[in-house]
Amino acid sequence: MQGRRGRGPRGRRGPAARLLWGGAEAAVTCGLVLLLLVVHQLWWTNRQAREGAERQVQALEQQWGSSSASDTSETSDVSDPPSTAAEEPGLHSGAADRGADDGAGEASGQARRPRPAPTPDWDQAYAVLRIPRIGIRVPVAEGISKSGVLNKGYVGHYPRTAQPGQGGNFALAGHRNTHGEPFRRINRLRHGDELVVETERAVYTYVVDKTLGQTSARDSGVIRPVPRSEVKARHGYSDPGYYITLTTCTPEYTSKYRLVVWGKLRSMHPR
Repeated sequence: MQGRRGRGPRGRRGPAARLLWGGAEAAVTCGLVLLLLVVHQLWWTNRQAREGAERQVQALEQQWGSSSASDTSETSDVSDPPSTAAEEPGLHSGAADRGADDGAGEASGQARRPRPAPTPDWDQAYAVLRIPRIGIRVPVAEGISKSGVLNKGYVGHYPRTAQPGQGGNFALAGHRNTHGEPFRRINRLRHGDELVVETERAVYTYVVDKTLGQTSARDSGVIRPVPRSEVKARHGYSDPGYYITLTTCTPEYTSKYRLVVWGKLRSMHPR
């Protein structure tokens, strides 16, 4: 009798109880799957992307035969504006852009400047961006595709914007969260912080000049040759120059808006 009473309640579990128990098991399983997905996105993709990006940086430095700007011996300060031709959209790469920049350099007595490198192939890593303030050293690749560039932990160069050291706007994009998140902390950058761009031919030092904490994801004005927000008109520039632009998503873990950092070219060290 005692044994029968012990088995009775469990044996008489009704359909509602079984349904509730099954739902609890399903909820736990879903929770574990979601946890694994979060771990994959926030930890594993970062680890893979950072390791791959660092290998690419080392490969570039080995290819160039130099790992830092300290190996150079000459510095050219940049104070003259680019030629008018270099500021026209669509003339920031290729022969037309190189010719315009060479002419501007000779006219201003700076013929010793390195000639711009040919336009890189799509998704090709061809430069290294260093941001000492936030401890970033990351490859720069041509294009801003997710699969070919950004999800590898690289920083992407916006097509049809200037190349490093050229007149106009050298505009870059990078992830703020996941996949290496190279631009996660660019909101900490302040006026005067260095943005160092290394290429096979030279090392270019830009300095942070202005920031735009939030603008529309479609605000294309921030990457124009003379960068100026189309959403917040008082943010940006009105004169030609040698600019760099960093863009990333904001707030963190969303892609609703864009955070923008602008800098100006201060000097270049030919290799």
